[in-house]
Amino acid sequence: MFKKKQRKEELQNQKPLSDYTKPDEYEILKKKTIKELIAPSGIDASNIDHLEIISNVTRYARSFFVSTLPRMCTFPELFRDMYLFGDINTSIYINPIPESRSQNELNRVINEIETERIVAADRGNINRESDLGQKRAEAEQLRDEIAAGYNKLYEASVISTLFAYSLEDLDRYTKLLSTEMSKSLVGIKSTWAMQEEAFKSNLPLMDDKIKKTHTFDRRSMGTVFPFTTSEVGHPSGIPLGINKQTGVPILFDNFHSSLTNYNMVIFAKSGAGKSVTMKTLISRSAVLMGVQSLALDAEGEYSIVAESLGGINVVISPTSKTVINIFDIETEIVKDEITGRDRLVLNVENKVEDVTQALLTMAKGSTRSDEVNELTKQIIAESVAEEYAAHGINNDPNSLFEASKENYGSNLLGRKKKDMPTIGSWYRRIQKKAEDNNNPDYNFHYSYLLKVMKQYIREYDGQMAYFDGQSTFDLLEGTLFINLDISQLEEKFARPLAQQILLEWIWEKYVKKNSEDRTKAAKKRVLVDEAWMLLPFPEAVEFLNTMARRARKRNVSLAIISQRFQDFYEKPEVQAVLTSSDTKLFLAQDKSEIQYLKEVFKLSEGEANFLITCLKGEGLLKVGADSAIIQIQPTAKEFEFVETNLNKLMKKERGPREIRGRR
Repeated sequence: MFKKKQRKEELQNQKPLSDYTKPDEYEILKKKTIKELIAPSGIDASNIDHLEIISNVTRYARSFFVSTLPRMCTFPELFRDMYLFGDINTSIYINPIPESRSQNELNRVINEIETERIVAADRGNINRESDLGQKRAEAEQLRDEIAAGYNKLYEASVISTLFAYSLEDLDRYTKLLSTEMSKSLVGIKSTWAMQEEAFKSNLPLMDDKIKKTHTFDRRSMGTVFPFTTSEVGHPSGIPLGINKQTGVPILFDNFHSSLTNYNMVIFAKSGAGKSVTMKTLISRSAVLMGVQSLALDAEGEYSIVAESLGGINVVISPTSKTVINIFDIETEIVKDEITGRDRLVLNVENKVEDVTQALLTMAKGSTRSDEVNELTKQIIAESVAEEYAAHGINNDPNSLFEASKENYGSNLLGRKKKDMPTIGSWYRRIQKKAEDNNNPDYNFHYSYLLKVMKQYIREYDGQMAYFDGQSTFDLLEGTLFINLDISQLEEKFARPLAQQILLEWIWEKYVKKNSEDRTKAAKKRVLVDEAWMLLPFPEAVEFLNTMARRARKRNVSLAIISQRFQDFYEKPEVQAVLTSSDTKLFLAQDKSEIQYLKEVFKLSEGEANFLITCLKGEGLLKVGADSAIIQIQPTAKEFEFVETNLNKLMKKERGPREIRGRR
């Protein structure tokens, strides 16, 4: 009882609502119905060419109808400018015409056209006679299609209402809209003296009061619907292909600022056009944008691209004299967090970890032996660190160079670089440590390493000794395309091993050289072909993930190409490669693979079905949240060095000789 009395006193002492609100706001709150709250105060229809919508802020509206249409049109370009033109509403009334009526009207039109054609022929007007003859043929074809059930006629009226906050703006928008629509040969007219009827027709009441209709057939009717695809691409970039839904070229910039990262993945079944697509992207971006690319070529397909672009082609095989030293270490340029200036650093600890992971993969071998454990890794890591220390290499960038009497300070140019440790010198260190070892727990691991690592040592004529020794070449800065061809290596183990070691070497010699300051950094791309080969090796997958995450920081795009997506699906630890790739291209897929793509990338049923049935060179391009159906078609000149079909290549090579033989 006491609480009720207290509440009554509070209500009596409370200030009236008008004390808290402005008078005009209070009047609004006093409205009794929803309709009164949201409806305008009134609409002035006294003007013959516009309406005034009177409310707190007066707006002006002008309605139009479509008066003329082009003879031919393309979806979705017919009314695109009208649909997307600022503050505008558009309504389309579509009524099917019964077949009996359409047949009678078409027969009447055909007779009228034929009469006019005969008159034109009698007067000798050849051009007029030819035009009318063509129109008659089109009308007869349409009549026959309707009779056969392949086509149908419709009556449609298109009404739009344009809004503005001043008459001056309304007049200006009217002229601009008329100009934009005339570009697609669509004529619009103001509903003069019928503004009220047109405005009501454009409300969601399904009542066309002006009935300014046009006749469409089924195909042309489809062009008026406002269904559009998201336009994939960038204002600048290279022409990658054609958007099959709109016919518009797709310009693609791998390094555009709108991308959260620069990485890309391409998945497709064998023969769908993966290599041709990548060669086209590499060549066009090199010529048009100056992008430098490096390919880790597992199938020997990119050598001709290197020759065409004036690049470098390096073949790594058991018989080649090319040597890649996994111990190579380079300085890198980073931005000082305090001063904001670039400075040189040498991170030996990270390099020791990278080399340890590579040697660990070598030690496990193709069987991925369970004999290798943490003790084995510890022995490898300690010996790698000791190797760098023995060569006097530490975190000081100057430690990479021979001692000199001259004081160069921070200028490293002109100084002689030290020889790096090698797998051979590391192996000899392991031998010495095994002899000096007194701990029985380590005996087995030393013995195991000495046995399995001998195949990588040049001194023992190891069959995989192409990683033992000082590197025989360096990656030249500014080269548009560098191809590392490992196709001649054994596929089961030697090739994936080479992929992992070369990735680490590429990171050291190619990626880390790029400055963290993107205004100074070159645009670089690293391509890993047939990346599925790396997936059985955990150390390789870990490095691939790390590279995918860190590439953007160095203004580098990591491009992963593979034909076996199921392998990626079954390896959760490799998902970072997919999530760190803002650009995804799916070409034709095998039925056994599509379910995994559909689940991981949330493809619609239609997209999935398209990827099963699409032709070579066609696919689905996803850039960020946007996607489009793309067709990639290299030019005839590009096909000279991007073609990968062996039968076509052999035919192309035989052609000139056969011609010469017949002369």
